Amino acid sequence: MPAAFDLSTSVAGTRAWLRTFVPMPIAASRRERIKSCIGALIGLFLTEWICRHFLQGFNPWFVAPMGASAVLLFAVPASPLAQPWSIIGGNLVAATVGVACVRWIPEPGLAAGVAVAVAIALMFQLRCVHPPSGAVAITAVFGGPAVQALGFGFVVAPVAINSALLLLTALAFNNLMQRRYPHRPPEPPSQHLTKDVPPSRRVGFTRADLDAVLAARGEFLDIEEDDLEAILVAAELRAYSRRFGDVRCSDIMSRDVVAVRPGQRAADAAALLARHHIKALPVVDGNRRLLGIVTQSDFFRAHRSNSRRVNGTVRDLMTRVVVTAHVDQPMVELAHAFSDGGLHHVPVVDGDRHVVGMVTQSDLVAALLRRDTTAN
Repeated sequence: MPAAFDLSTSVAGTRAWLRTFVPMPIAASRRERIKSCIGALIGLFLTEWICRHFLQGFNPWFVAPMGASAVLLFAVPASPLAQPWSIIGGNLVAATVGVACVRWIPEPGLAAGVAVAVAIALMFQLRCVHPPSGAVAITAVFGGPAVQALGFGFVVAPVAINSALLLLTALAFNNLMQRRYPHRPPEPPSQHLTKDVPPSRRVGFTRADLDAVLAARGEFLDIEEDDLEAILVAAELRAYSRRFGDVRCSDIMSRDVVAVRPGQRAADAAALLARHHIKALPVVDGNRRLLGIVTQSDFFRAHRSNSRRVNGTVRDLMTRVVVTAHVDQPMVELAHAFSDGGLHHVPVVDGDRHVVGMVTQSDLVAALLRRDTTAN
């Protein structure tokens, strides 16, 4: 019986191991795949054409390493391995090490192995890991008499020239295709001009947690830490939406909304804010169609600048571009606007922009607390 159990366990383990050979699905859309193919075609054609004319037909290094670099720069431009310093620094380091090894180590196989090993060590140290650079080091060793005759000039022409040309093409193409390249996730602005991270990043796991886990793993991951953090936050918010997605704005909004007309005096609007202990007033027309919003902050700014608008009408103070919500909109969709967007109140409108309610931060917090209490 134990033998049979061991056999079945071994078979199951073998099957699990074999499943690791099945390729993972690639999430890139068809549009992104087409962009990658076109970019690689343009980048390699231009680089080879320019270098062939510049070097008068001599470009022994071009084929293998440049093709591999093109895959990174055009197919996965968000990868840390595809960033500008990776291709320039990695290729220059590898070419220099390769030329040195072929001069000082007579055995070609040993020279190639040492060249790649030392290049990897230096690329890690200089933060410019670029896999195609391994082929650059190999080419410096096995490139033949033509490459060896160049000596350390091989580092400049063709390595540096080819790398720079392909990089310039990638910079132009990726930005033309509206890709962020060089790739750095946009830094969310602080609404209070302080060093605090946005509220949505202060709960759940933190960047310190992520850094600690990555340090414990000790592996090099082919993804920017900022991208990984953004993906985990998005997944966390998606799970949160699944839990609270059935709560609509209509469930939590205030319906008896105090509003003002654009022609009313600004002083009247200020008096309404004080009387009702609120911080914002929708500005509506005679049919309660939303025209704008006036807030305490509008009055503070006008007073601070000694503006005459304080003595004018609501029209002089109001903000005309207003973030709004709809009655059937899930409550969680407003969470990001309230937490990181700096909003404190959002008018709820119908299809014709008639004001039917108002959602505030207090409404949102109360709904979350009530839902958690009910769930427990």
